[in-house]
This record gives sequence, structure tokens and C-alpha cells, in this order.
Amino acid sequence: MDTKNKLLQLIPEQGILPLYFYKDAAVSIEVLKALSRAGIKAVEYTNRGEAALQNFKKMREVCDTELKEMFLGVGTIKNASMAQAFIDAGADYIICPGLIKEVAEVADKSNILWIPGCMTPSEIIKAENMGAKMIKLFPGNILGVAFMSSIKELFPGLLFMPTGGVDLDKENIAAWFKAGVCAVGMGSKLVSKNLLEQKDYAKIESLTKQVIDIIKSIR
Repeated sequence: MDTKNKLLQLIPEQGILPLYFYKDAAVSIEVLKALSRAGIKAVEYTNRGEAALQNFKKMREVCDTELKEMFLGVGTIKNASMAQAFIDAGADYIICPGLIKEVAEVADKSNILWIPGCMTPSEIIKAENMGAKMIKLFPGNILGVAFMSSIKELFPGLLFMPTGGVDLDKENIAAWFKAGVCAVGMGSKLVSKNLLEQKDYAKIESLTKQVIDIIKSIR
């Protein structure tokens, strides 16, 4: 099975996709290790700052040597050159905040999974016609659970993952899964700025385990 199909199985199995960025490479690596200890095997590192690409390269080395089961993806990719730079740096998959044709083309050329961000049925239809298999519902806090419930039957062949607006509590997570998502993307609610600044890796690990347990319990 190629990486693309492996990820289309793994992300739904995991039920959560943690995402974060931090300017310091050492902290970024320690967070990656904490997530791995919690049982995570796919992570999105967000392309949010000048240090993102260099940090990503260092994280890739750690995955290749120590965390060999980890799939390292990159988020907030907005154009073809960004996509190519991270593919060259060893990205296992690409996530976009919107639907960007040139990114899809670059990813397809390298046979890499791309997950577009969509907000309307028109965008989702366009993404499906471009070959997308998984859709990031973004921003999840604006769209909400009711939107997911309303459109799910229109797209039986697609996997959906909301990002933004997913809380740590069981009620919120359960509502999303009941509406039909395959996984939830979790950023600042899970890997918060506070925990990053404090380098509280144990707390990041325990919160992640907590979310994994919630998802297991509601399935």
C-alpha cells in the first residue's frame, strides 16, 4: 500500500490530527516526540513562520531515525512553490487552508496526499472532481456540526475532518463524529501557545491521550 492510501486509513483510525507550529526547532521536535508517546502516528506541522521549513527538515530527520512510524505532514500550503519546497524536504502529505489547483497538481505529480480546506458545497464538489479524497472543513468553528450533518449524504465517497472549533470536551468531539467526520484536526486547543511556551510536553502528551480515549469511547 502506498503512503497516500496508508494515510487515508491511518488518519481516520487515529481519529485526530494534531497540528502546531513553534519557532524553536528543539521545542517542535520535543512536541513531536510527546505526540508520538501518546500514540499519534500522523502529525501536521503548520507552515506559519519563517522558521517552518528549516524546523520541518530537522523534524524529518528525527522521524527518519527515531520515530520511524510517524507520518509528517505540512499545513497552510498556499501555492505550488511552497508545496514543492516541503515535498523536497520530505513531507508525507500536504494540507491547505483552501482549494488550490496548483498545489493539487504538484502533490499529484509526486503521488502525495493533498487535503484541501473547503467551506462550501461548491468547493467540496470542485475538490472531489479534482481527485481529493479527504476534505478539511475549515474554519470548523464557523461551519459547525450542523453544516457537516447537512452535506454528508451528498458526498458518500469523501472523508471529512473539521479544523478549528473542535474542543477537548467529549460532548463537542462526539457531536462532530455523530455528524459524520472521520477525524478532527486539533491545534491550539490541544497544543496551546501556553504549553509550548512552558515546554510542558507531559501535559501535551496527557491531553492527547485523553482525546484519543474520548474518540475510542464514542465510536
